[in-house]
Amino acid sequence: MNGLRTTTGQKVEPFGKMFEKLPKRALSRVGVVDVGSNSIRLVVFDGAARSPAYFYNEKVMAGLGAKMAQTGRLNPEGVERGFAALQRFAALARGMDIEPLTCVATAAVREAEDGPAFQARVEREIGMKMWVIDGEEEARLSAQGVLLGWPDARGLVCDIGGNSMELAEVADGQIGRRVSSQLGPFRLQQVSGGKDGLRKYIKKTMGDLARVMGTDHERIYLVGGSWRAIARLDMERVSYPMTVLHEYRMTPQAVADTVSWIGDSDLNDLRGRVDISSSRMELVPLASQVLSQLVETFAPSELAVSSYGIREGLLYEQMSEGLRKRDPLIEAARFTERQMARMPGSGKKLYQFLQPVFGDVPPERDRLIRAACLLHDTSWRAHPDYRAEACFDNVTRANMAALSHPERVFLGLALLHRYKNSRAGSPMAPLFKLLTDDQIGDAEILGKAMRFGAMLALDDPADAGRLTLDGGQLLLDLTPTGRKLMGEVAAARFKSLCGALGVDGVVSG
Repeated sequence: MNGLRTTTGQKVEPFGKMFEKLPKRALSRVGVVDVGSNSIRLVVFDGAARSPAYFYNEKVMAGLGAKMAQTGRLNPEGVERGFAALQRFAALARGMDIEPLTCVATAAVREAEDGPAFQARVEREIGMKMWVIDGEEEARLSAQGVLLGWPDARGLVCDIGGNSMELAEVADGQIGRRVSSQLGPFRLQQVSGGKDGLRKYIKKTMGDLARVMGTDHERIYLVGGSWRAIARLDMERVSYPMTVLHEYRMTPQAVADTVSWIGDSDLNDLRGRVDISSSRMELVPLASQVLSQLVETFAPSELAVSSYGIREGLLYEQMSEGLRKRDPLIEAARFTERQMARMPGSGKKLYQFLQPVFGDVPPERDRLIRAACLLHDTSWRAHPDYRAEACFDNVTRANMAALSHPERVFLGLALLHRYKNSRAGSPMAPLFKLLTDDQIGDAEILGKAMRFGAMLALDDPADAGRLTLDGGQLLLDLTPTGRKLMGEVAAARFKSLCGALGVDGVVSG
């Protein structure tokens, strides 16, 4: 853990030693305020330490950095809006018993002539300590946020704000080179020379960044509200069936097509089709030009959207190496099971009981099977008529890290089949298109396996018997207890599982 470094070189630990005071998988409720050039946001984290959930999330588009490139000072209207937002956030934090509230400020406050005065006023009148960080520290924290969501992230993290854009290299859980630039949309509004001058400025600046960071990065992770807005518009353009932005992937060609589409469209019309604020949409055309040049200069194979950034990076800062190495998906599933299942701990036993059905699967599939088993009984409170769809919806929209969109759908479909034998006529069908036919079949097998296994015990199905997959047969060797539990419905579910596997079912014992 490096510790947060401010613009004065001071090394601080804004959260203290919160993880050392808790069970290794728990997280105390902590709040972070991110004071950016365009927005100010309060996020309160809770839940699993390795995969924190958003207990509270509120944003105000204060516009602190608007026209700062021209005046050298913070936007006066933004200062008042920002101060009011910070007063509100401090009061909310007190109501949630979150003190101290960690507040980090970036480009606008660190670069404005009156930034120190704003910082002092906040600390004096609100009592909120504001840590002002430099561009390289901003890049490092954003990269740590990406590592929180993608433990195996490898490539270039690009974080765009209102007045700056940062780049950081990530690989093998480590952060390498990093650099800050003035490619934020507020800054670009003040570039002289018209469209041609703007284009030349962006191209030259991006070239300077490439000489520092290199151009051998296969993937670029996009952090920041402007990038998320463009990604949401890309979803709209291609009629993508899911609107979860985290881990959304775009090819360079898709970026080019979307930027062209944005340029040919009416921004008010686009706003009416997606949930993007007017202040954010105003910056999208400039951000689009930056993104186009980013793709042209660095030539990545893929761009991935990250909803995690500085705020999550601050949490990652406090994690031990052991905690960082845990799988965020499994940790989130375990936490959900402890909170919501009828028999916490039964998911692991169900997973062990069903292992013979799946055999030696690759690690990336095994983790989905484990997660599904941990989550298999967490929607029991939903109405029986909607339980299958509720499972699917909860997982595909859940705040879970290290889970691609196809993996979300796979997990959701498996849980849908946990409660429902058939998916025919499902309102979720458009999302199934994110999977191949084989993946759909495998998700059905997993769901039907859980559907059967759950019939044999609420706690441990191994008490009822043992499964063996032998060639073209699925053998079920029942214990005396299992014979009593193997009623008509359980037998029907066993037969359905065998049908999905394409094998004969044999029951003994």
